Amino acid sequence: MADILVVGAGPVGLTLAGELARHGARCRIIDRLPAPSPYCRAIGVTPRTLEVWDDMGVAREMIEAGLWITGMRSIIQGRPAMDTHEDYSFLPYAHLGLPQDETERVLTRHLGRAGIAVERGVTLTGLRQQAGGVAVRLAHANGTTEEAAFRYVVGCDGAHSSVRHALGISFEGEAMPMTFMLGDVRIAWDLPYGMSLRALRLNEAAPPDLFVAVPLPERGRYRVSMVAPDRLVPAGGTGHGIQAEMPGPSIEDLQAVANDLLPDRPRLSGMRWSSMFRISMRLATRYRDGHVFIAGDAAHIHPPTGGQGMNTGIQDAYNLAWKLALVLNGAAPESLLDSYEAERRPVGAEVIARTRAATEGYGRESGKQDRLADTQILVSYRGSGWVQDGAGYDGPVAGDRAPDADGLRQRGVGFPLRLQDALRGTEHVLVAYLPGGDPAPALNDLAAFAQEARSRLDGRLRVTAVTAVADLDEHPHLTLFHDARGRFAEAYGNREASFLVRPDGYLGWRGGSWRDDGLREHLGSALRRAACLGGPGPFTGAAPGISP
Repeated sequence: MADILVVGAGPVGLTLAGELARHGARCRIIDRLPAPSPYCRAIGVTPRTLEVWDDMGVAREMIEAGLWITGMRSIIQGRPAMDTHEDYSFLPYAHLGLPQDETERVLTRHLGRAGIAVERGVTLTGLRQQAGGVAVRLAHANGTTEEAAFRYVVGCDGAHSSVRHALGISFEGEAMPMTFMLGDVRIAWDLPYGMSLRALRLNEAAPPDLFVAVPLPERGRYRVSMVAPDRLVPAGGTGHGIQAEMPGPSIEDLQAVANDLLPDRPRLSGMRWSSMFRISMRLATRYRDGHVFIAGDAAHIHPPTGGQGMNTGIQDAYNLAWKLALVLNGAAPESLLDSYEAERRPVGAEVIARTRAATEGYGRESGKQDRLADTQILVSYRGSGWVQDGAGYDGPVAGDRAPDADGLRQRGVGFPLRLQDALRGTEHVLVAYLPGGDPAPALNDLAAFAQEARSRLDGRLRVTAVTAVADLDEHPHLTLFHDARGRFAEAYGNREASFLVRPDGYLGWRGGSWRDDGLREHLGSALRRAACLGGPGPFTGAAPGISP
C-alpha cells in the first residue's frame, strides 16, 4: 500500500515521485491526461536544477538530450544588435536547453527503474482529511471510481490544481494583460547554435512588442513566443497557461511578427505545433494543509523570464521529498514538514517579484545585472528558523547551497574528486574541515563520532573530513579528503569549522566543530535519535560539546 499520492505527472510530480522512491518511501503517481502533453512549454534548465539531477542520477541523460544555452542576441529597435555570451565555467553546470517533453521522458524512465509507473487517465475528484491521513476519490478513464487512503497527498497538478481547489487555498495575484502565441518552428538565419534571441519594440505607455526564440536541440529549430494580435484573442480573454482547446496561430501569424521585428525577416517553416497561452502571476497563500501539500505551478505561477517556473517547482519537490520520507520512515518528527512551506514559499514569492520586474522592464535594463540571478545557485534558506548558524566564520552561511569544491584527493583514487562526490546520496553529511598541521588526534575523535552516528542514526548521517595535509591514516566510516588545490578553503573559509549538509544539498548547520552542542540540537529537529549522540554508548572521543 502506497503511503503518498502524487497528483500530476509533469516534471514536478515525476521529480517528487522519483525522490520519494530514492529515499525509501512508497508512492503512487496519477495524471488526468491519457498521454503526456505534446506542447514544449518549459525549455530552460538552471545550473541548480542540473545539480539536483546530478544527485538524482539523471544529469547525464538530460545533458545528452539537450543543448547548452550559450548566450542571447538582443535586437531592440533603434539600437544595434548585441550578443551576450554566458560563461559559467566556475560552476559545476551551465544553463541547459531541454524541451519539457524530453525532461518528462527521462524522469519517467528514471521512475520506471524504481518500479513505479504513472497511472494515466486518473483524475482526483474528491479529497477529505481524516485522522492520520487523507481519503481520496479517483475517477479512472474506463468510468470506474476508486476510494483510497494515504498518509499524505501532494498536488503537483498545475495552475488549475484540483488539490489546491479541494483545500480551498487562495491563489492570489493577477494575469498579464496580453495573450501570447507560441510555436515550434524552423528559422533560416545565421544565429549561432545554442543562442537565444529576443527582438523588442519599446512602446511608451504599453508593453513592448516582442519576438523571442529559444533554441531546441535540433539545429535550426526554435520555440518562439510573441504577443498575439487582438484578432486572435477571444472576447473576454483566456485563462492561464496553454489554451489547448483553442486553435493555435498559423505559421503566417508567427511570420508576420518576425517580419515586423527582425531586420533580416528570416523565413519560418516546418511548424510542428502552435498554441495560444496566457501568463499569470499568482502565489498560494499556503503550501500545506494538514497532510496535504502543493508544489510547482499548483503553488506559484509567474512569467517565464529566466526559465524559473519549472526549475522552481522541481526544487520544491526536491526539498519536500526527503522530509516526507524521513517522517514516513519514523526517522524524523512530524514538525520537520513545517519547514517545507517556511523555506519554499518565500522562494516562490521572490521569483514572482523578480520575474515581474524583469518582464515589465524588458529592454529598459540599466546598471550591472547579477549574472547568477537566474542560475538559482543563490537560493538560500537563511533565517528560516530551520537552519542554525554559528557566527564569526568565513564561507557559506547555514541555509545556503553547499558550494562544490574540486581538486580533492582521496587515497586509492587516482584522479581528483569534487566535494559533490561525497555529498551525493540520501543522507545528511557532516563535513569537518581540519586545516591544522597535525589533524590526526582530531581525526581519531571524529572517526569515533562517525561510528556512533552510523550506529545510532541507522546510517542517515555520513561523516567526511577535509584536511590541508596529505597521506593521513584512514578510518572506518570516515571519508577523508586532502584539499590538494586549496579549493575547499576558498569556498568554505580557511579556518577549522564543520558543516552539516542536508540531503537537498543545503547547509543545515555551521559551527566551529562537530563537538558543538548546536550540531546535536539541529540534528534533533530532522532526525529523531540524533539527541542521543554523545550519550551512553560507544562514543568515547574527546568531544565535550556532545553530551547526553
